[in-house]
Amino acid sequence: MNLFETLKTSKPVMPDLYHQLSHEELRERVQQVKERMGTRLFLPGHHYQKDEVIEFADARGDSLKLAQLSSNQSDAEAIVFCGVHFMAETADILTRADQKVYLPDLRAGCSMADMADLNQTEKAWEKLQEHFDDTILPLTYVNSTAAIKAFVGKHGGATVTSSNAEKMITWAFEQKERILFLPDQHLGRNTAYNLGVPLDQMAVWDPITEALLFEGSIEDIQVILWKGHCSVHENFTVDNVRKVREQHPDMKIIVHPECRREVVAISDDAGSTNHIIQTINQAPPGSSWAIGTEMNLVKRIIDEHKDKHIISLNPSMCPCLTMNRIDLPHLTWCLETVENGDPHNTIEVKSSIAIQAEKALNRMLIRA
Repeated sequence: MNLFETLKTSKPVMPDLYHQLSHEELRERVQQVKERMGTRLFLPGHHYQKDEVIEFADARGDSLKLAQLSSNQSDAEAIVFCGVHFMAETADILTRADQKVYLPDLRAGCSMADMADLNQTEKAWEKLQEHFDDTILPLTYVNSTAAIKAFVGKHGGATVTSSNAEKMITWAFEQKERILFLPDQHLGRNTAYNLGVPLDQMAVWDPITEALLFEGSIEDIQVILWKGHCSVHENFTVDNVRKVREQHPDMKIIVHPECRREVVAISDDAGSTNHIIQTINQAPPGSSWAIGTEMNLVKRIIDEHKDKHIISLNPSMCPCLTMNRIDLPHLTWCLETVENGDPHNTIEVKSSIAIQAEKALNRMLIRA
């Protein structure tokens, strides 16, 4: 079930009271719930969350790391996931049946994940089978709905992260002649290119027109990229890079591989969120960096590295709007309803979907 389907069936509204409380009152109430619940509560926070939320996180990380950490909390009865919908789904898949996962605000979704729904994917698969027979293995970025993960698991494929995408695409090519990469075309393109697949051997599947976009002979296609993207990372441009080069000639540029191919090609480095964080952590004092990733994280990196000159690659970039839905009022409300035994924002993946999705996740995890 994707974000929009969830909202059709459950529309909890936060009481106005929480908007009326002061920042300090909200902070105090969150801290009190955490103290009273102790290890019965686990609060993972994604790197892109606001500072007012990440302050209370029991762990920071990317979506898969946080889902795995959630599954390791033997005492935790409640996982209040400060991230977006697909992340909470993954946590629900990996945690025990007696553990419950909650999302502070159900509007916290991911536009990229929702660019590939199950109906579109099944139609695409049927048409691609007509073109290529049984020569395709599906892979999906973990930034996808549980339903898409289940589809991939059902058809022998696996999930990938931005950290292990090269390893998983290499594995996929050992299984089949071609891959279908969902839902982010840029990560798929950048990773396949790094592995030596020429750009002219990559096609794009457009789920809206239900067409395969490709110039050349269809037999040459090795990688089929779903026409999806991250609305944050796609906004970093070649012009942004050129301006940094002009204004800061000695500055290094590091970007996320969800950026467009032409941006990655002219940057100094590209890698996962963790790679970006570790690169800056290990950079010498006085070094200069322009970072092409989500703004909440960039601001946090700047604050934590006063000894370095760090800027956003795009100075006009806004934080991820859907990730930003989770704020201190919603976190407070969610925690208090969980503690009081009247939670509203439960994320529960149907068992039939979870079983197949876990297959896709496990095929990746055993190779991680």
